[in-house]
Amino acid sequence: MFRLWGKVYKSNQIINDIVIENGDTSLSKEDLTNDCLEKICYKFDLQKPMWLNDNLKDYPKYGKTAFKQDHFIEQIDFDYLEIEIIDLEKKSPKRRQIRRL
Repeated sequence: MFRLWGKVYKSNQIINDIVIENGDTSLSKEDLTNDCLEKICYKFDLQKPMWLNDNLKDYPKYGKTAFKQDHFIEQIDFDYLEIEIIDLEKKSPKRRQIRRL
């Protein structure tokens, strides 16, 4: 299951957030991201932002990126939109069992 967390920031505070899921295993990570980003923008009533060089560099490296005013054609009333991959399918490390004598 692919999960993308969208957060809208204003004055260094989250003013709106949502997690969008997509379980379509036939899609690439790029397609999953674009699908979830489109749904996030629809829920927040925003136009879809443009991917610039900073996004293309940060997203694969950190699993998150931010879209500021430069990424939108229309004027925005917040500081930035951040998207972040939530990977809940990673298994937690195995607990070491204590052997009792």
